[in-house]
Amino acid sequence: MSKYARKSDYNRVKLDMPFTGITSFRKYPICKDLDNLDADFAIVGVPNDMTTAWRSGARMGPRSIREQSSLYAFGAGYDHEKGITYDNSGYKIVDCGDVSIINGDVEQSHENTEEFIRTIVDKGTIPVVLGGDHSITSPVAFALEKHEKVNVVQIDAHLDWLKDASGQRFTLSSPMRRMSEMGHINQMAQLGIRGVGSSQEEDFAEAREYGSTILSPRQVRKIGIEQALANMPDGEKYYVTLDIDGLDASIAPGAGSPSPGGFYYEEVSDILEAVAKKGDVIGFDLVEVNPLYDPSGVTSQIAARLIIDFINFIIHEKKLKAAGS
Repeated sequence: MSKYARKSDYNRVKLDMPFTGITSFRKYPICKDLDNLDADFAIVGVPNDMTTAWRSGARMGPRSIREQSSLYAFGAGYDHEKGITYDNSGYKIVDCGDVSIINGDVEQSHENTEEFIRTIVDKGTIPVVLGGDHSITSPVAFALEKHEKVNVVQIDAHLDWLKDASGQRFTLSSPMRRMSEMGHINQMAQLGIRGVGSSQEEDFAEAREYGSTILSPRQVRKIGIEQALANMPDGEKYYVTLDIDGLDASIAPGAGSPSPGGFYYEEVSDILEAVAKKGDVIGFDLVEVNPLYDPSGVTSQIAARLIIDFINFIIHEKKLKAAGS
């Protein structure tokens, strides 16, 4: 017996603590070859922040989110408030690493992103994308074109409806306008939009003309999440794009453009749960985490928790539907 052994009898087990092991997202298995991808969900990092307009560093977001996600690799999935155990058995989740980013070449980096995500989608796998600045959502959206009538829920401080920036059409300020121009994109709800500097008045007018529902956190709180999503169709396909600055700057300071007056963690989690109940989620991204401005790591931790929450909600709804069919 080891001289370090406890005095009483015990069974030795491997605890796999959060600070040990290789840091894939939540310590999920790693898939290095997309040709052999066989999974229900694929985690993908897109460490591209070349169009950042204020505080650069979101390229480090995927790595930081993965690190903080290790905390949630350890422990049970029981939610005592809801009386639900989130059991992901029967579903395979893998981490496919990062898209190849070409330093200084936005166009090629976007092409690489679209190709990477398109391969995942063609495999019938749900992409879970870690940004990166919000420009990465455009190539991801292009890669979803095999799906028809994709409805989009955006959680963000900013409208992101810019026509172009000195001729550049695929920046962090334009993904929602670019998505509105895609034939496979259907209805939109843009939640969390607030404050001056989000977009010009004409951008808001054109977004509303497209049919988008645009609500601030204060407006969502007043009418409730169900009413905020009332114009979004039931039973159809959904994509969610979540900019971390959709959350209040007091709890998510590590953002490219943090903004006061935002959502809190529970509110965003509740919105994600409502989307999972409303339709078939075919993919989502979480962007703009900038760990360089949050040495505590709490922004990345909240991001990781929201991603885990959403995956749990999606699988839970799939299991409920399967049980009822």
